Amino acid sequence: MKQRFLVNKWKMIDFRIFLPSILLIILISIPFSLYESESLELLNSIFDSIVNAFSWGYIWYAIILLGAGLYLSFSKYGKVVFGDPNEKPRFTLFQYAAILIAMGVGSTIMRTGMVQWSQVVNDPPFGLEPGSQEALLWGNAYSMFLWSFQVFAIFVMAAPAMAYVIHVKKRPLMRISEACRVIFGDRFTDGIGGKVIDILFLVSILSGAAVTLGLGTPIITSNLSALLNIEITFGLTMIVTFIWVFMFSVSAYLGIEKGIKRLSTFNIYLAGGLAVFILVAGPGIFILDYFTDTVGHLLNNYLKLSFYTESVASETTSHIQSHMIFWFAYSATWAMLHSVFAAKISRGRTVKEMILTYLLAPTALSWIATGILGGLGVHSQITGQIDVLNRIKDTEPVNVIPHILSALPWSSVIMIIFIVVSMIFLTTTLDSTTYTIAAYSSKRDMSRKEPSKYARILTAAIITTLALILMQIGGLAPLEVISGLMGLPIIILQFLTIYAAKKMMDEDQAWIHNVRK
Repeated sequence: MKQRFLVNKWKMIDFRIFLPSILLIILISIPFSLYESESLELLNSIFDSIVNAFSWGYIWYAIILLGAGLYLSFSKYGKVVFGDPNEKPRFTLFQYAAILIAMGVGSTIMRTGMVQWSQVVNDPPFGLEPGSQEALLWGNAYSMFLWSFQVFAIFVMAAPAMAYVIHVKKRPLMRISEACRVIFGDRFTDGIGGKVIDILFLVSILSGAAVTLGLGTPIITSNLSALLNIEITFGLTMIVTFIWVFMFSVSAYLGIEKGIKRLSTFNIYLAGGLAVFILVAGPGIFILDYFTDTVGHLLNNYLKLSFYTESVASETTSHIQSHMIFWFAYSATWAMLHSVFAAKISRGRTVKEMILTYLLAPTALSWIATGILGGLGVHSQITGQIDVLNRIKDTEPVNVIPHILSALPWSSVIMIIFIVVSMIFLTTTLDSTTYTIAAYSSKRDMSRKEPSKYARILTAAIITTLALILMQIGGLAPLEVISGLMGLPIIILQFLTIYAAKKMMDEDQAWIHNVRK
């Protein structure tokens, strides 16, 4: 009986797209892991060539997606409901925003928010003097820009097509190929073309998830090392990873209503408590003043940053220009994952509600987090408590975070809360990632059911195993660059899905028939 039960669970997964994706990642990872330094040199040279040739293209790509999002939101398409127009949304607006924040921002904001500014200050744009007052303003303004409207437009703009397919068309499979059926027809979608699109999606997401796990874990281990005065070892990394996976497994077993929703909502409150604690226990007045200056500086220079290519710069490219293009490229890798997940949880929401919530809620939280965490780091620098700018040159940025936190009163308490918030963010990121992958590769009718819990746990086990092996043998860095390169074909799919969403709504005259009365 038990064996038959397990067999039935395995049959829920479409291994025609799942297995080729896993095999491709393994085939890619093994040679790059064996020859890490040579692989990194080759991959970085390829990536640098793409950045040098198409930096303008990535900038326009993000701007066009943002424009498309605003067009869909404020045109006749904005009032189209995903699902029955009389149906209440699945989540309250606060819960919906909290889930999207946890998915869209995750633990990465805990790292970039506190130390990203220092890399800009050491290598500022516009010929500014490194370490100058103006460079300090540009540093945190750029950190906020990283988590602004263009990036979240990249994340959400494939979602309208996916949500329309699942909640309005009631198609059983929640896949990019299904969203493109209206463009390519049944023969392509049901044939090899559709399979290639779906495998491409899974490869990019599985590799990206492994990289995120590998890059997210040091946020925890570096702070645990400082808190407990122990060395960072692979054993510590494994312990943190297994705790993380255990938390995820519990969340996956409870389901999206009791798992992701509750964790995401709780973590928003906990992160808010941490912010207030830092303001009260730390240099609150300076942080609020610096936050005000930074927001003003960003708003005054938002267009300047949005279109910045350094085409006439006489010196080498600054950190802002090179990193911004990498950020857009890496964000493209994650675009479909965010969109598929957002589509699944958006039943009962309108096109406008979906897009604007994803543009505004994560941006607002990211700016606040960056203002507080970045302000704390800058205060440590200018008061001489921690020489962040020199430390950042000799070590990974994440390793400087414990030193900044340790300069605060009640630093141990703050560090513990920081670790917990980061861990929960990592858990909700992995949970939503595996939820999406399981739903994507499921044979169940995703318009009516949830993905199998067993498929989600299996996916988590695969991602964790891959990340730990690559961390141990040295293949994570090459896979990170590969993930960035995977964004190129994803960009094409994004534009196709935007066109598909418009085409489906036009054919159905959805702005007339599928709106709230």
